[in-house]
Amino acid sequence: MHRRKLGTLEVSAIGLGAPIYDAATDDEVSQLLTRAFELGVDFIDTSDAYQNGAHEASVGRALKGRRNKAVLATKFGNTRDKDGKPGVNGKPAYVVEACERSLRQLQTDVIDLFYIHRIDPQVPIEDTIGAMARLKDQGKVRHLGISEAAPTTLRRGHAVHPIAALQTEYSLWSRQPEEELLGLCRELGIGFVAYSPLGRGFLSGAVTEATALAKGDMRSSHPRFQPDNIARNLKLVEELHAVAAREGCSNAQLSLAWLLHQRDFIVPVPGTRQLRWLEENAQSAEINLSAATLAALDKIFAPSSVAGERYPPGLLSRVHI
Repeated sequence: MHRRKLGTLEVSAIGLGAPIYDAATDDEVSQLLTRAFELGVDFIDTSDAYQNGAHEASVGRALKGRRNKAVLATKFGNTRDKDGKPGVNGKPAYVVEACERSLRQLQTDVIDLFYIHRIDPQVPIEDTIGAMARLKDQGKVRHLGISEAAPTTLRRGHAVHPIAALQTEYSLWSRQPEEELLGLCRELGIGFVAYSPLGRGFLSGAVTEATALAKGDMRSSHPRFQPDNIARNLKLVEELHAVAAREGCSNAQLSLAWLLHQRDFIVPVPGTRQLRWLEENAQSAEINLSAATLAALDKIFAPSSVAGERYPPGLLSRVHI
């Protein structure tokens, strides 16, 4: 597996994210990590928000006795109140509280990469990053990250303490980071972690008009998965499949390879609970794409060709702050 740098942190070129839409069991997480390490995938991404902390706990149990094999990243600040309403908390006291909780759940003394999951508009980013930096001084975290930050926020946070990685949605059908963020990351020496690199499973071809999303699957409320948009978006996937067939790879592998070709500091973190998809995703790091293929994909997935916003209004208002 090729290696890449997120700031000064070295990780596998492809990471392993959490299966957001279908929770994995302890056994599945353990098997995934075992196979990931065999494949050279050591960048493990989770959050205290995933399954209300259950995924962190599963990762912690799975890493017992082999913590040194993983570059472990987790996130905090994406909260829910007693009624389940989403919120965000970037207050310095909560930064400490969240870190201590994650350390317990992950059964570790140190987190390799600690992100603020969503920006709290009520708290200056300087205060949040300052609290995170103090945790680093105490040896509880090694590197700092920000998720879904606007350029000005990223620059301000980086001025307080070097940011190793920005984690933001980026894929063939979500290309907003190309407008400013990728250039800023290169300027500041910040790595870019691409979440939902397979378009929430859509780019893989696993979702069709006939697909019945499970009860509670958040994608059922996302604009791109609605009947009035899905037909148009499926036509893009058909074109993607045609290019993948010419390249002799799967839709998912082509989508991940495209991301890796965009910048040498981009690391996708596709989530899965199945070994076969983990193995397939890892192989994408070995795929070389020609300039003609890259141009063809850019044309197919021009931003104006995708139908629907990436989040419903309520969630869209909580990103790029």
